[in-house]
Amino acid sequence: MAENYKRYTITAALPYANGPVHIGHLAGVYIPADIYARYLRSQERDVKFVCGSDEHGVPITIRAKKEGITPQQAVDKYHEIIKNSFEDFNISFDIYSRTSSQTHADTASGFFKKLYEDGKFIEQTTQQYFDEKAQQFLADRYIVGTCPKCGNENAYGDQCESCGTSLNATDLINPKSTLSGAVPVMRETKHWYLPLNEYEPWLREWIVEGHKQDWKPNVYGQCKSWIDQGLQPRAVTRDLDWGVPVPAPGAEGKVLYVWFDAPIGYISATKDLTPDWELYWKDQDTKLVHFIGKDNIVFHCIIFPAMLKAHGDYVLPANVPANEFLNLEGDKISTSRNWAVWLHEYMQDFEGKSDVLRYVLCANAPETKDNDFTWKDFQARNNNELLAILGNFINRAVVLTQKYYTGAVPERGELTELDKEVLAQLQAFPATIADLVERYRFREALSELMNLARLGNKYLADTEPWKLIKTDAERVKTILNIALQISASLNILMEPFLPATAQKLSDMLNLPVGKWAAAGASDLLPAGHTIGTPALLFEKIEDAAVEAQVQKLLDTKKANQADSAVVEPAKENITFDEFSKMDIRIGTILEAEKVAKTKKLLKLKIDTGLDQRTVVSGIAEFFKPEEIIGQQVSILVNLAPRDIKGITSQGMILMAENADGSLAFVQPSKKIVNGGGVR
Repeated sequence: MAENYKRYTITAALPYANGPVHIGHLAGVYIPADIYARYLRSQERDVKFVCGSDEHGVPITIRAKKEGITPQQAVDKYHEIIKNSFEDFNISFDIYSRTSSQTHADTASGFFKKLYEDGKFIEQTTQQYFDEKAQQFLADRYIVGTCPKCGNENAYGDQCESCGTSLNATDLINPKSTLSGAVPVMRETKHWYLPLNEYEPWLREWIVEGHKQDWKPNVYGQCKSWIDQGLQPRAVTRDLDWGVPVPAPGAEGKVLYVWFDAPIGYISATKDLTPDWELYWKDQDTKLVHFIGKDNIVFHCIIFPAMLKAHGDYVLPANVPANEFLNLEGDKISTSRNWAVWLHEYMQDFEGKSDVLRYVLCANAPETKDNDFTWKDFQARNNNELLAILGNFINRAVVLTQKYYTGAVPERGELTELDKEVLAQLQAFPATIADLVERYRFREALSELMNLARLGNKYLADTEPWKLIKTDAERVKTILNIALQISASLNILMEPFLPATAQKLSDMLNLPVGKWAAAGASDLLPAGHTIGTPALLFEKIEDAAVEAQVQKLLDTKKANQADSAVVEPAKENITFDEFSKMDIRIGTILEAEKVAKTKKLLKLKIDTGLDQRTVVSGIAEFFKPEEIIGQQVSILVNLAPRDIKGITSQGMILMAENADGSLAFVQPSKKIVNGGGVR
């Protein structure tokens, strides 16, 4: 699909510098953006791929407060973690900037000033939530309450993360401050608003009529729904002490609202990248493409374009190929619940396997609907596809060449009909993959790449050069020559998807990764060219490695259940006299054994200081008899005896129960003489 643009500006959503990045971020935004940028570079087009950390806004201040550090210390910490993760996965930004930079402060401030001086804002004094305990106005993320749409009791003042609905803080039912837990009150404050309602007719024409055919249905549908509901003025300032100060009279103590501030970060990053930045933002021969997740569609398709339109100097996004969400093992990824696969942790556990995760996340990308990542699928795709198809073909081609011809590419002889058919199919793959990439259909493009590897495997399986070498050595030269040409084209075509693997293969073929236009040719490796030493592109991932990851998630789920467990309500009050009737002592377990034909019961012999007595206790699922001998416990010694499984039990030991049903002894923190009372 040919395009007439002179240059491309590609942006990837600015990640919040309030925590690390996880596989949902990678699958939704950064892998598709990187594939597109790498592909365009391979096509020798003029590309600027920009991103950076979003370092302003309430999530930053919340994280800083939680960790007991300053907002600047928080963004410095997480900016480095995020930046390193992107480097680990070979995300090829031309610049990875940050919105706490002076360039950004100047750019965002200048953008606001122009709109302010041109009369594009409206000033309004409104009632907003104020925390009387904390003595400050509450930005949206400092307010939680019940979502009016889905009933989620932990919705934020700007968005419900459960159902995805954008909200105003005043929409919440039973709002409370996250700073103090207090119910906020309303107080007057002045802010500047972008009157989105005035841009509604233009947005309807530009999006609803202009982009119905070329924008993804999920993006177009969400935009149309917003416009059909009617747009309202949106505040561009906030009462906060962290962010870009508002450059307007009477705006002391106010900063630019993060949704206004953050997308300008794309522009400020490009300024830091090149003195010719205006060509990439203001020239109509530039194609601007935003890669985002679906939670950012409204900001990039309605609000930011309205800002650019109000400014008047900038190009508008040609496309916003937003992805849906990636779930993890059947549950929504949640940073607050630690239900995620963090990129920096993945690289510790799977060193050198960045491309495996890139492949799996692209092959299972949530392009049109939410998809699910599972560790079993991760293992299967590595072992059954990357290793068994792509890796197997390359390995056979280079190993046989090394074995039969000491690494020299053999001369091609007379072609059979099969050879001609295979070369014709090879020639068609680059255009097929290119067309899919240009239409942002990266899953299908990756599938076609693997189909080329399948073609190579089938060709070798059909011709069997390892057998033919004994009877027709000349024919084997042609077969391996063609297999190596397929390998060289794979090297070019895989680079946008699997850059680290492409570099490995490039070293093996002793050939720099070529440009897209060369792919599909039948003479990329001339006869006599010496290839490098064969090496495996991929390794098998064993069950144990995957089981460890699944167990890590199960441990996380248990911890979450314990944290969120509802505590049983208190029982009815008793009198002190009633309590004082209980005689609780400290005793030591002398003997322990399982009660026959039961799962839960242990027979214990306990020294109570008064005597040595038998107690039957339902703790066998949590304790091994031999491990608890010698432990001190709290025992109710004046409980009436009762028969349990034919054993007379004289008392009850006290246990603490966790949310998951597990038990722990209620015992003294230091050794107490047997018979010591518990008061």
